[in-house]
Formats: sequence, C-alpha cells, structure tokens
Amino acid sequence: MKSLTRREFMGRSAVAAAGLMIVPRHVLGGKGYQAPSNTLNIGCVGVMGKGQSDIASCSTENIVAVCDVDDEMMAKFMTDGQNTSEQLAKYEKAAKYSDFREMLDKEKSIDAITVSTPDHNHAVIAMMAIKMGKHVFVQKPLTHTVKEARMLAEEAKKAGIVSQMGNQGHSKEGARLVCEWIWDGAIGPVHEVHVWTNRPIWPQGIDAPKETPSCPPTLDWNLWIGPAPWRYFHPAYHPFAWRGWWDFGTGALGDMGAHLMDQPFWALDLGHPKTIQGSSTQFTKDSYPVAETITYEFPARGKFPPTRLTWYDGGLAPTRPKELENGRMMGDEGGGVLFVGKKGMLMCGTYGENPRLLPEKLMQDYKRAPKTIPRSPGIHEEWIAAIKEGKKSTTDFSYSATLTEVMLLGNIAMRMAVAKTVLEWDPVKMEFPNLPEANPYLHKEYRQGWSL
Repeated sequence: MKSLTRREFMGRSAVAAAGLMIVPRHVLGGKGYQAPSNTLNIGCVGVMGKGQSDIASCSTENIVAVCDVDDEMMAKFMTDGQNTSEQLAKYEKAAKYSDFREMLDKEKSIDAITVSTPDHNHAVIAMMAIKMGKHVFVQKPLTHTVKEARMLAEEAKKAGIVSQMGNQGHSKEGARLVCEWIWDGAIGPVHEVHVWTNRPIWPQGIDAPKETPSCPPTLDWNLWIGPAPWRYFHPAYHPFAWRGWWDFGTGALGDMGAHLMDQPFWALDLGHPKTIQGSSTQFTKDSYPVAETITYEFPARGKFPPTRLTWYDGGLAPTRPKELENGRMMGDEGGGVLFVGKKGMLMCGTYGENPRLLPEKLMQDYKRAPKTIPRSPGIHEEWIAAIKEGKKSTTDFSYSATLTEVMLLGNIAMRMAVAKTVLEWDPVKMEFPNLPEANPYLHKEYRQGWSL
C-alpha cells in the first residue's frame, strides 16, 4: 500500500489547487483525525485471548475482516464489555469468516493481518499472507517448529513486507534499560544468565484423553486442527490448554521464552547457541513435562564473551544469589532474568520491568546510562508505523525468527535428553551434527491439504 502523510496530501493539494481554494479545517478533520489514505486495512485471525488485545491495539486502523474457527468465540468477542463503542462499531462493520484462506482470497483490500491462533497454525497462516504481499503481525512464539521460523524469515525478506512478533515486552521501558545498563558496562562483561518462569499454568506431563465428546456445533474442528495430525475434539485442547500438547503448543519455554529470553537475546546479541542440553520431569508422547531446565552455551560474539544461559520452568528457579538482600523478590510473580557479570549482577522481571543491580551498593552508586535506544509507542503501534513509513520494526522476523529458533531448540534438547548427549547446533546447515536422530524434530509433517 502506498499512502500519503497528511503533510504530503496538503502539499499536493496546494499545488493542484494553485492557491484557488482553502480547505476548511472541518473537512480535513480535527485533532486525532487520520485520513483514509493513511489508514491500513487489517484482517485479524483469532479473536479471543491475545487475539482480542491484538485487534483492539490495531483498531486505530480499518478492521475490514475478523476470522475465528469458533462462532462462540466470535460472539463473545462482539459482545465483550471491554470493547469501546468506537471499536464495536468497527468490528460490526468487519466481514466475518471462519477460514483464514477464504478471508484472504475474498478481502482483496487487506494490507496486513494479525495472527493470534494456537502455535501450530501460525506458520501456515502467516506464510499465505506473506506470499500475497500482506504485512504480518504474529503472536509469540512465531512458529511451532525451527524450520517454520527459518522459512517465514526468508519469505518475509523476499516479499519485502513489514513483520512483527507479538512479544510486547520488547517495546517496554524496562527492556531498553536492561540493554543500556549492560552496554554501559554496569555489571561488566556478562558470562552467565538465568531465566525462569512460573509457567506452565495448564496441565502437562499427561496422556491424551481417550474419550471423544461431541464437538460443539459452533466450532470448525477441522480448521482448528489445521496442519496438525488429526485427533478428535476434546475440551482438554480447546480453549486455552492447547499449549501443553506437543502437536499444538510449544510448552512453557515457547510461551514465555519470547518475553524472558528476549532480554538477554537483545542485550547480549546472543544469536545461535553452540550447544544445548536439557533435563526434565517425565513427559509423555502427547504432552510436555511439568518442569524442565535447559542450558545453552553461546560462543563469544564481538565484545561479548562466551555465555551460558539456563532456563527454568515448572516452579524451578536459580539459586537465590547471596548479593540479593532478604525480603526482596527475585524477578516478579511470573518469573525473571538474572545477568551475572564480572562486576556484579542485574535482575529484572518478566518483561524487563524494574531492573536492579546487585549488590545494592552497586545500584546506589551507579550513574545511570543515557537513554540511547529509541522508545517504542507499543509493539502494535510500532508495527503499524513501520508499515506506513516503510521502515523495519524491532522484532521483525529477521530478529524474532532466530529468537524463536533458540527457544524451540531447547524443547528438542529436552526431548533428546535420553540420548545422554549434549546437542551441538549448526545453524548454517540447520542440523545437529553429533546427533542426527534429533533432526526430525526440527520440523513436522503436515496433514494432507496443508502446506507452507
């Protein structure tokens, strides 16, 4: 879409009119007015949960279509009291679909889409839109497999579209402070990082249910399953609890790693790991474990030394550092990140909130680094602005695909712990050279009728 800013519009209008007319203010619009020529047409796939907040955050634009496989979810979305009257008016005018393919085929005016579905459907939806030249915003984690992440990044670059992953913590003040303090040398070179979360908050480590209750008539179960292997409907999968199943979600690491691991990934320019190893409680052929630890070794990167990063979930957490005074929480209720440097430590919450240097004397003596990173208006607002201005967003797929790959490699390492081998990773060949039997987990076979 080629759009005009209001200033460009005024300039061209002035030339065309050659001074023969004055356009009244009420015609141009008052404060907050956005010209139709500078308004995006957005289609939204997935309407409840994160879908609802994604749509609301894009409602400054023209929401031309909304899509969900569950009519009940669509009805809840349309009647939810959180919708403002202005938003509701836009949503009522939007075309309604259950199949994203039909939406993209019929709504030719769509400039961009949001994807807020279970993880296993992210890639097939985003890829279709990218190949049609649509800009895409995809909820975290970007994809369900490592290969999908790599393919989306390559196709987005080829198509020249503006992409963004929905890890909203990246747009917050805390994330920028963490980077600025570490780059300023506040704790010296960082060689160790600990990352933890309170997830999962849904069932894991269980077998798939054997009973086959009737599928609600409001739900198109075939579309919900999408590219995943066929299985019958069960409320253990939809809604919400899909995150704990191998076929649909990416577990606690995939859910929260996009927020928590993003802090060191950005601040330390981590890139691809050299090795990964995992351990966990028991898991089944159907679902992720209740708790796990994953350890990554990253090689030296420019000014950054080799770095070890350890992930914990399911109630596990790193040892409380002696430098942390009694009574102060590690991170926040949802988890946290602890950077260990040569001169001290830096601790922050799930989205980088409330960064703090340890020990306390280091915090009190530290002269705050200047704010050198541009501040963000918000993860959605940033994406929209990048589309209109022809710029690159901060978590576009060239960045977020690699972050997603790193997270998903952890799930493979946990799954292959039985091999009693530290996984070595070759990012160029996209393979585990020392354990080829782990390579099949880099991707999956799609159900017939679905492909990238």
